[in-house]
Amino acid sequence: MPSLRVQRLIAFVVVLTQAGISVTGAIVRVTSSGLGCPTWPQCFPGSFTPVTVAEVPVLHQIVEFSNRMLTFVVTLAAAAIVIAVTRAHRRREVQIYAWLMPGGTVLQAVIGGITVRTGLLWWTVSVHLLASMLMVWVAAVMYAKVSEPDDGIPTVQAPKPLRLLTIFSAVALSATLVAGTLVTGAGPHAGDKSVEKPVERLQVEITTLVHLHGELLVAYLALLIGLACGLAAVGMTRAIRLRLIVLIALVCSQALVGLVQYFTDVPGALVAIHVGGAAACVAATAALWAALRTREPIPALTKPVPQTA
Repeated sequence: MPSLRVQRLIAFVVVLTQAGISVTGAIVRVTSSGLGCPTWPQCFPGSFTPVTVAEVPVLHQIVEFSNRMLTFVVTLAAAAIVIAVTRAHRRREVQIYAWLMPGGTVLQAVIGGITVRTGLLWWTVSVHLLASMLMVWVAAVMYAKVSEPDDGIPTVQAPKPLRLLTIFSAVALSATLVAGTLVTGAGPHAGDKSVEKPVERLQVEITTLVHLHGELLVAYLALLIGLACGLAAVGMTRAIRLRLIVLIALVCSQALVGLVQYFTDVPGALVAIHVGGAAACVAATAALWAALRTREPIPALTKPVPQTA
């Protein structure tokens, strides 16, 4: 039977792989390798692996095919957590979260296939990234649930108004992510540079979208600061305090990266870093949410000390 330590390790790997494949997807995009394998599920008609063709540069084939191969790593990690929690006979809640991993991975593969077959339409790319962020959220919550004892006492760590504020911050984060995908959809990195079949872009002024994205990020940060002040006033656990500090630091870092991107004409390397930062913010927000409602170990009963005459 897998130990709790092994289960937590596998769950952590699941979080890393779900976040990592979103970063490699961004690398595919900024290197214009989105159609390095122009069909799906095969790479080329009649072949699941890259083939030498003059129309598609070898580098683009390698980058796109490598991203597809990473899907198998994600799938193996998802299968491993299901096996681990099932063999350990974990509570139903944990097993449900674990089963969402392989199910979500299959759904992501299908969305990726649609993205390729539609020629990298901007909105399919947006849906693909947002689905990845959702998987990161679920994986982070799963990690928190795996770490809790099955026979623990359900414990609320913050009053309801502050838990609602956490939900509002998650909504603000979601809106920020959506706006970010719109910026990408109108931006310079289409994922492919074909002259014969140019990728359709979002026909909206990118400066307007950048301002929207930035304002939503400020709103998200403001809600987090308000949440931190509220929790400080009523008292918070060490785990919540640590998660808040990490999350606010990540959001500030994301804002800095976004500013540098804006003033340097969106270099590809920073796009990949920004996507990785977005995944980190999602995971940290999910971890904070999970820390507000936990299962605490049952206090050990102490034997009464015998009284001497």
